[in-house]
Amino acid sequence: MGNGFQFLDIIFFALIAGFIILRLRSVLGKRTGHEQRDADPFRARRASGPEPQPAELGADNVIALPGQNGGAVAADSPLGAGLTQIRVADPRFDAADFLEKAEAAFEYIVTGFAAGEASKLKPLLSREVFDGFATAIRERERKGETLETTIVRLKEAELVEAGMEGRTASITVKYVSEQINVTRDAKGEAVAGDPNRITETVDIWTYERNTRSSDPNWLLVATETPE
Repeated sequence: MGNGFQFLDIIFFALIAGFIILRLRSVLGKRTGHEQRDADPFRARRASGPEPQPAELGADNVIALPGQNGGAVAADSPLGAGLTQIRVADPRFDAADFLEKAEAAFEYIVTGFAAGEASKLKPLLSREVFDGFATAIRERERKGETLETTIVRLKEAELVEAGMEGRTASITVKYVSEQINVTRDAKGEAVAGDPNRITETVDIWTYERNTRSSDPNWLLVATETPE
């Protein structure tokens, strides 16, 4: 996966000493896309605490996922089997740790896109996803527009698919968040969205990593917003 999540340790993501990213499991807090953000939300978790240990199967043969809806995944389910395949390919992989860091990555990437920080996002994204993001950012700039995105709350982050294709691990995460999105023209007038309206947004993101690579990081390789 090359430079995948060069600044992230999963991303899915060199912090200022002493700064630890907020746990974003339930409430992310408001972000407008213009604040200074940690350059490495996932790696920061690894640097600020002990090395996470791979999750073991429980007595009921489930994979514990504290942030997941329901808190666990049956090991013999399609998702559980996929996570087990990744664990076999990479014994250091921990599904709960991945999910926690994927929550942080969501905020980082969404607000980075809104702020037009294409260069900061490049190491986190596949070439195809980066090209799409960069094109949208350039188009906004060409029109003299700005996008303001406020993540009010991350309601849910759930692993929905996982598996191996050759040496490449793939994990898909479904995010449900409450956001405020407004696009403004060069005069600061809203031309799309409503700064006073919170909308529920569903995003489905897929991350990949070459398990044979010495680089532990993941790349965001696909994004989807269901109709």
